[in-house]
Amino acid sequence: MLSFELAAASAAVRGSLSAQSFAFGPDDVPTPGAVSIEDGAIRCAVTSPESAGLSVVLDLDALDTEPRTGEPDIRPEHATGVLAMKTCLLPPRERPYLLLLELARRRIMLYLNKLEQWALFDLPQSDPAAARFEAARELFTRALVSQRHEGSQEASRLAGRALVLAIDATERLALRQAERLWADRVTGKLYADAVEHYQRVQQEKPPEGAPILLPSATGVSLPGRPLLGCSVSPGIYSDQLARLVATSCDFVSMPMRWSDLEPQEGKYSFGQTDKWIEWAVRNAKIPVAAGPVIDFRPTAVPEWLWIWENDYETLRELVAEHVKQVVTRYRRTVRRWTVASGLHVNACFPLGFEQMMDLTKICVGMVRKLHPQASIVLELTQPWGEYYAANRKSLPPQLYAEMVSQYQIPVDAFGLRVQMGQTRLGQTSRDLASYSSLLDRFAELEKPLIVTAAGVPSEHGAKQPDKMSRSNRAKAPDDMDPGFWRSRWSEERQAEWLVNAFAVAMAKPFVHSVCWQELYDTQQNAEMPAGGLISASGTPKAALAKLGELRRGVRDAKWPLPAQAPTEEHANVT
Repeated sequence: MLSFELAAASAAVRGSLSAQSFAFGPDDVPTPGAVSIEDGAIRCAVTSPESAGLSVVLDLDALDTEPRTGEPDIRPEHATGVLAMKTCLLPPRERPYLLLLELARRRIMLYLNKLEQWALFDLPQSDPAAARFEAARELFTRALVSQRHEGSQEASRLAGRALVLAIDATERLALRQAERLWADRVTGKLYADAVEHYQRVQQEKPPEGAPILLPSATGVSLPGRPLLGCSVSPGIYSDQLARLVATSCDFVSMPMRWSDLEPQEGKYSFGQTDKWIEWAVRNAKIPVAAGPVIDFRPTAVPEWLWIWENDYETLRELVAEHVKQVVTRYRRTVRRWTVASGLHVNACFPLGFEQMMDLTKICVGMVRKLHPQASIVLELTQPWGEYYAANRKSLPPQLYAEMVSQYQIPVDAFGLRVQMGQTRLGQTSRDLASYSSLLDRFAELEKPLIVTAAGVPSEHGAKQPDKMSRSNRAKAPDDMDPGFWRSRWSEERQAEWLVNAFAVAMAKPFVHSVCWQELYDTQQNAEMPAGGLISASGTPKAALAKLGELRRGVRDAKWPLPAQAPTEEHANVT
């Protein structure tokens, strides 16, 4: 049994414990164990005797963060939000751990680990990140002492302050690392340095434009500047929308939802997709990325396909034929294919492990045969992997990607779908440091990474389309709280998240490109209600302008966010 005393966190716990709180083990892989609240404590019925941790959704602004006499007088400049938080790995014991203390311990550990990984030990104490970290560490130490002498309530209050400041510190550290890398990444200097180092070590020149993997680096280094794109729904086209895409994006991403392309078995409807692709290739002359071609989320599965959910052999043949039809039609215009998405989640069709890998092999092999020059991407959805706690017939995302490599399935890159802030499983909000760490973790796969769909809504609590409940297995609980970053979702918050999250990703040498999830707000097959860059009334949102600014920042090698200037606040740390 693993249990956590809430104390000062009693009013801060949010969301569905059954769907959003889960235990996890080594490498942050979720582990089975029911999570419940009993007698002022969260209890995790973990079955493994090994150390485990807890992930929980917390309203961090509900914590008492006012400094008291003798405490460090440093506060975040903004609200923190409602976010998913994790503890460290802890051995099971009868006596409850203090929740906020263990959450703060994990966040302080994250700061120290990233300080080393990102080689930022030379930060001065006057740096905002360093100043907030030192205050957080002091408060954490006081909480440890207070737990013994003053009780859980006071220790929890101090730990809550430490947690909020440590989150602020790690977010600032993630932005500091991105700011340091930005100019060298977008100008190609990082790649040139990697090539030079490779030649010095290997005594030979690497293939032209090939990703470079250095022993001391996190992930590969890629040539050229990172690219910006946006996904466009094929059902909506106008000259005005096309112009906005052309002025804001380096490429266009075209969804290939099976439900759109083959609404009736054997009867394809390519007309709407053709229009966007023809515009991109002939008029705008910008590259087209297409897919996912095979996507088993309820929004992408045609109604007629559910007949075969328990007949794998027929399903396999239908998948192969569909990939053949789509790739054959568009292989002259598409440069990059996202061949499959989310097979590892295994939420709709009951697939076994070998069947998941077999479908992956079929999809990749078919595209490789029909379009040898194309770049092939395999998309990982719900990249934090919380679904695995409830569905043991699924695969954790990183393990699935590793198995793809072991099976020698030839993909060129892995894609990550990073969507947050809506009431759907796997889309609970996270902070920037957690997002940056996620990218670093998947970089260990030693393949280029593509953020194939990133986004948050511009409206808090936007309703899901009715079609989202097509399968009860994919339906979110009514008490689920998707949370928010800093403050409730709005157009301004969406724009701020876009520029921060995209800048963090694009500065990393292993990230090839970043794509916003949707151009236009539409209820038809909406990936995220209110998640577009243009409202349903046709009005561009603030996020669209930020996308254009970010694109100019890449071309001009100019950091798109305000520089983090040293602060005098560290003088108040006692």
